[in-house]
This record gives sequence, C-alpha cells and structure tokens, in this order.
Amino acid sequence: MAYVHDFGEGDASRRDLLGGKGAGLAEMTQLGLAVPPGFTITTEACREFMATGQVPDGLWAEVDRAMARLESASGRTFGKGPQPLLISVRSGAAFSMPGMMDTILNLGINDQVVTELGAWSGDEHFAWDAYRRFAQMYGEVVLGVDERHFQEVLEDLRAGRRAASDADLTTKDLQHACRRFQTIINGRSGQPLPPDPEMQLREAITAVFASWGNERAFRYRRLHDIPDHLGTAANIQMMVFGDLGTNSGTGVCFTRDPGSGERRPYGDYLPRAQGEDVVAGIRNTLTLDELAPLHPACHEQLLAVMEGLEKHFRDMCDIEFTIERDRLWILQTRAGKRTAGAAVRIAVDMAEEGLISRREAVNRVDPASLEQLERPRIDDNARPMPLATGVAASPGAASGRAVFDADRADAMARDGEKLILVRAETTPEDIHGMAAAQGILTSQGGKTSHAAVVARGMGKPAVTGAAAMRVDANAKVAHIDGVTIREGDVITIDGTTGRIFNGLAPMVEPRPIDQLEQLLAWADEIRSLGVRANADTVADAKKARAAGAEGIGLARTEHMFMGERLRIVQRIILSDDPAERAAALQDLMHQQVEDFQGLLVAMDGLPVIIRLLDPPLHEFLPSRFELEQEMVQRLRLGREIADLERMSAQVARWEEDNPMLGLRGVRLGLIVSDLYRMQTQAALEAVTRQLRAGADPKLEIMIPLVVTVEELVRMRAMIEEEIRRKEAETGLQLHVLIGTMIELPRAALTAGEIAGAADFFSFGTNDLTQMTYGLSRDDAEALFLRQYLEEGLLEHNPFQTLDRQGVGRLIKVAVKEGREANPGLEVGVCGEHGGDPASIAFCRESGLDYVSASPPRVRVARLAAAQAELSGDTGSPVDR
Repeated sequence: MAYVHDFGEGDASRRDLLGGKGAGLAEMTQLGLAVPPGFTITTEACREFMATGQVPDGLWAEVDRAMARLESASGRTFGKGPQPLLISVRSGAAFSMPGMMDTILNLGINDQVVTELGAWSGDEHFAWDAYRRFAQMYGEVVLGVDERHFQEVLEDLRAGRRAASDADLTTKDLQHACRRFQTIINGRSGQPLPPDPEMQLREAITAVFASWGNERAFRYRRLHDIPDHLGTAANIQMMVFGDLGTNSGTGVCFTRDPGSGERRPYGDYLPRAQGEDVVAGIRNTLTLDELAPLHPACHEQLLAVMEGLEKHFRDMCDIEFTIERDRLWILQTRAGKRTAGAAVRIAVDMAEEGLISRREAVNRVDPASLEQLERPRIDDNARPMPLATGVAASPGAASGRAVFDADRADAMARDGEKLILVRAETTPEDIHGMAAAQGILTSQGGKTSHAAVVARGMGKPAVTGAAAMRVDANAKVAHIDGVTIREGDVITIDGTTGRIFNGLAPMVEPRPIDQLEQLLAWADEIRSLGVRANADTVADAKKARAAGAEGIGLARTEHMFMGERLRIVQRIILSDDPAERAAALQDLMHQQVEDFQGLLVAMDGLPVIIRLLDPPLHEFLPSRFELEQEMVQRLRLGREIADLERMSAQVARWEEDNPMLGLRGVRLGLIVSDLYRMQTQAALEAVTRQLRAGADPKLEIMIPLVVTVEELVRMRAMIEEEIRRKEAETGLQLHVLIGTMIELPRAALTAGEIAGAADFFSFGTNDLTQMTYGLSRDDAEALFLRQYLEEGLLEHNPFQTLDRQGVGRLIKVAVKEGREANPGLEVGVCGEHGGDPASIAFCRESGLDYVSASPPRVRVARLAAAQAELSGDTGSPVDR
C-alpha cells in the first residue's frame, strides 16, 4: 500500500484517503492551477498510527522519495542553499475541521538555512521572521510548549519598540526572539529545537497525526457527528511567501458572500504577511477590491480562478492564496462554511443558475440550521465579550432582566418587562415563567433537559448547563466568575452558541430569506413523509401552519392546565365531594372547549391529535411541605387549618414513590374517569361548533401510556359512547379517529393486539427512550450522560437522536405487527425526535406516515424528510 501520493496523482473523489485538503490540492493540480508542489500522506497512515502508536513501516522511505521529487519540481533544496526549500505540514481530514488540528510552517529552517534564506531573498528581516514563526509553531505543536511563553517574548519586544504588530519589529528584534524561543523550548520541553530538517519533518508529521486526538478536535467531532476512526491526512507543500517584500501578501476569499449568500467575490487580503496573520485578526485586512490596484494582474487571475473553481466544484469555494513577488499561488480550496441564510440562498440560486439540480439544492442545506433563521442573533461584528459559555440548547438570542422564579417572571411580564428566567434547572412548575420570559438560562442540564426541550418548543432561546454559574434562587442572585447578577440586572443569552453576556449585547433581527420557501417547496415535492406540529396553543398552531405543518400531531392537554387552571384540576382529583368535583369539571370543560376549538380553527381541514391528560401526578398536586408551611403560618395567626389538613391527607393518599411510573396517562383516566370523559365532551363540542360554522374539523383523540389492549378497549368504548351521544344530540355525523401513544416497551411488543382497537399509533419517543434505557432523562443529563458521550459509551445522546438499535427496533416491531393486524393503521412520531434530521431519516426508512415537531422545527422536518427521501434514491420528478 502506498501511503504517499504527489498532488498530481489524486483528484477530488479521493477525499476519504487524501482528506479534504489533499483532495482539493490534487484536483487543482490536475486543473493546471498554480499550486505549490507537494504530496499527501494518507488517512490510512494516520489510522495505523492511532492503532499502534507508530507510523507504518516504510513510511519514512516513501517520504524521502517524495521529498526528492519535490526538490526537483521546485528547483529548491531542502535544508540547504543557495535556494532553500521550506515546507508546510498541514492536517486535512475528510471533513472540514477548521482550526481543530495542527499546522507547522517554514519547516526546514535552522541557523545555517536562515542565512541562506536571507541571501536568496535579499531580505534578512524576512528570513528571521520565517525562523521565528517556525520556532514558535514547532515548539507549541511538536514539543508541547505553551504558546503564552512565546507571546510574552513578543509582547515585550513590541512594547520596547512601541510596535503595533510583529511585522513592525526589526531584524535584530526577530533574531533576539529566535534565541529566546530556543532557550524556552529547551527549558520547557527538555530538548532543543532540532536543527536537522529531516528530523523536523518526521516529528512534525507525527505531531499532525497525533493532533487528530487532541481535545478540541475530539469535541468538534462530537458536535458535528464526525466519526473518530477516520483519521487525518498530512499535506507537505512547498512554502511560498506572502511576507517577501511589499509586492507580496496573502489572503482568503470566497466565491460568494458566506454571510448573505450574495453572488459576489468576498475576501480579505493582507500585504506582507503569512496566512496565519489573516485569520489571527491582529492587523486590518484589505478587501479584494482594494487588492486590485496593488496587484492588478494577480487580482484578475484570482477572479478567474474563483469563477473556474466554483463552476468546477459546483459549490461556493473557500480559497487560500498567496502572492509572492507579484506571482499568484493557490494554496487550498474547500467548500466554504456559510451561515444558514447564505446556505439557503446559495443552494436556490445555484439551482436556478443551472449549476446544480433542485435535488442537489435540497441536499445542500443542513436542516437543523433552519432554526437559526427564525431567531434573533448576536451581532458578532460588535465583538461582545461573554461572561461564560454553557450548552447551546435552543437557538437565538435574547436580552432581559434576570429573574429567579417563575411566579415573579409571570408577574413582571404582565407589567411589560422583558425577562430572562435564571434557574439552576427548570421543572414543569416553571412553565408559566418560561412562557413569560424572553429566554431561559440554567446552570444545570443539557440539550434535552426540561429547559431545553420546552424552550425549543416555545421557540425561545435557552442556554443550559452553564457550569461556571452559581444560582442562589433564595437570594435572587447568580455568580459567574466574580460577577454578581441580581434580580433586575440586564443580561443577554445566545442560545445558538451558548454564550452569556452581562448587559445588553448588540443583536441582529432575523431577516426573511426569500429563497427559503422555494427550497422548501422543492423539498415538499420530494418527500413522502408527512410533517405535523406539536402545538398546545392557538399561537403555536398558527405559527406551525405558517411554517408548513400539515396538522397537529400532538396537543398536550396537561400544558393547558397550568396557572389558574391548576387549582381546578386539583379540586377534581382531590375532592371527596361529588358536587364540588362536578362543578370543577364543568368549569374546566368550558375552557377546554375554547382550547380545542382554537386549535381546530387554526388547522381547519388538517388533522388535530388531542392527547388526553398525561401528567406525572406530582406536577399537578400541591406540595405537602408547602401545605405544612402554610399551616404553620395560619396557626401563628390563630386561623383555622382544617381545610389544609384535609388537603394534606388527600395529597398523602395520592403521593407516589416513583411518580414518573405511577398514576399517569390512561391509568389516571381509568381511576378518575370523569376527567377523560370531560375532555372528550369538550373536544366533541369543539368539533360540533366547527361543523355548524361550515368548517372542516379533523379531530383525532389519543389515549396516552397504554400498556395493555384492555386499557385501550375500555377507554375507546367511553369515547365512542360520547360520540354516539353527541351525534344523537346534534344530528351530526362525527368522524373522529381514536388511537394511542406507544411509549412503553410492552405496548410496542404487543402492538398487534393493541392495533385492533386503534385507528392510529403515535410513538412518544421521549418516554419510550426513558423506559427502554431504564433511566430518567433529566437525571442522566445531570449526572452522567455527558461523561458517557465523551468516553464513547454512547455514540449519540439518545434523547436527541433516536436509538436505532433499541428504541428503533421496538418501533419497527410495532409498525410491522400493528399494520399486519390493522392495514389501515396510521403511524407517526410525536416525541422530540420528530424534529431531529437523523431520527427523521429513520422514521422514513421505517415506513411511518408522519413526524410531528415543535413549531420552530417544522421547516427543519420538511427539509430533513426530503433529504431522507433522496438518500433512498427515489427518482423524484422534481429533478431537472
């Protein structure tokens, strides 16, 4: 097996072997562009290094032969004059991981070569600056010396010279820096900066391979779902010098604007500089338009290269270039990183320009990124400084006054205040405060904690798991690295990046992307999987329909019972007086009719699935501790406590040791049967009103947490009894589907029985995942889930991306056996996974009819469903 390939031997199709950078260099070499010569060491070599800790046998011999070919191609000599060959050693994985792995420039220099380099260039300042840069990079990357030691030397020199940047240091300053760097390297690493260029090269290649396993690369791969086993290639390339006099420079350009997607050249150029100077931001760069008068011929060549590469790769290209003494060199190209809005615009524009097909355009946009388009964002051009960073749990940015309890947030919001709810963690009892707040900030939790899930469902920004923050809710303060935030202090959170700011951070409002609806229209033509919304309010239902939802897949009625209605529910559950219970049921029914009718109006002509009450009972009952505290207060005032004692006794009777597995869902409906009957009556009354108004209501009633077919049969009989009664009362025919939520493993495994009594299944994958894994989501995220992910015990967070092997297998069994028993069975998913692209792909593969997502993720689901269809190569007629 050959581990080394010259640039001229490969092409863009070999990125798995050559890495993205190496494949791009090979393709550009094949195109005849001015690419500095070089070679690539394959990812196979890195994988062997990772497995054994040693480079493959024979690798150094292959490298030596490749270096001889490089000397011949360049007309320069490695490690000696009169024309010294210096090289760069860069990483390059199959997937772009900018800044995550290591690079070394100017390799091949030493005390002798620096003199030869000065004579060859006629510029001693340039030669010593090249040496300084090499020593700094090599010391940090290969020998592990902390960069701050080098920076301290440069800071002292700049201060003594009153220099604005390193470029303003004198030749003597740079000579002094090199000597100091060598002393630091020897002292800190225990070994000298090697003078032998061959040793430099071998150690640098080994260090690049090792950088695949560094912490920042590992975390980047976790964030972007890049497998750990891929490894990185190493690219060895002749150095060309942008700091070789005033007629030299370096830059980065994009063939289109990566921020807006506008079709225009975009980039930065820095005279008399090397590449890292551009990205470091330590000097002000010039635009490409400002490059034109400095190097008119190079500017014209660069524009031609940009146009040619975009047409060749049929994508927006990110290009690194260097001008060395008025000669243009192209150092690298890759698909350019872009904002979500730019991605949409570029994909649609390229399809309409005929550069790509509509199917390719649909596949070019990351579905998850569409959430960003609906949220305000921080204006990073203003360079705000964050206090701390937590988990980016729900995209968007928000500013407001810090408030530390939900009741207070609700009250302050009623007075028109904009708020950020700050908690150690949120609970369902905080729902009204979360609804009142502009955003949510917690010190605990992850991307699927209660705060994260609810915030995404509400379309609100959230930052969770801010470990640097200590919240004292009683004192109404939070402490972050010496900064104290008190109630009423203004803070800003950025749920897209997880950053937290003190005070008002500048924000940019989302701008509608004209091309988005066009892209989604193409996606709708491709996909076969339906997309519905999880919506509990009229506002959410309207928002979801505007986003293209084809109905409501889940309306959680327990979310309608918070606030003032909570006391009514407590009266229904706790009262011993039948008359009091009946009165409370009637009060609640009137409100439920309005709730359900509002959803049917918003989704007229589309299905609306109303899930009957499914609360963990402890969320709906008063706390015995709080009741006891109130008793103490009353006794001090000499007031009667008999009513509180009766309530406390009732609460004690209903209390559960494990409330998540207790009297929930259909169990509560069977024990407190009037509650489900009331909800059914309210839903049927809402349908009746709509029919009489000439509308087209499509009601479906879902019974939660069924574990035996007998439970469903009994509840279905009750609902059908109410339907017959309503039909007899009104003379109308009511077509109402009755189904169940499959969220328990036993229900999935006995789906063939259950399907005989169901018109539809809806998989509640949140609880199905908890029950299958035998853990509580919130507990797992708080205690060990992050460690499991970091150590590779879990490949994905199963509450974010559906577990195919376990939970997915249960779903497939239930779909197969359910449809065998009931061929007309409608099947969907309404858990949080309904908005996750990878989970949506599984749902399409498994033959589901639809997914249901929170309103902000409806567009995400539409695009992801189309991409899932394309992965199956369906040959949709949308392709042109």
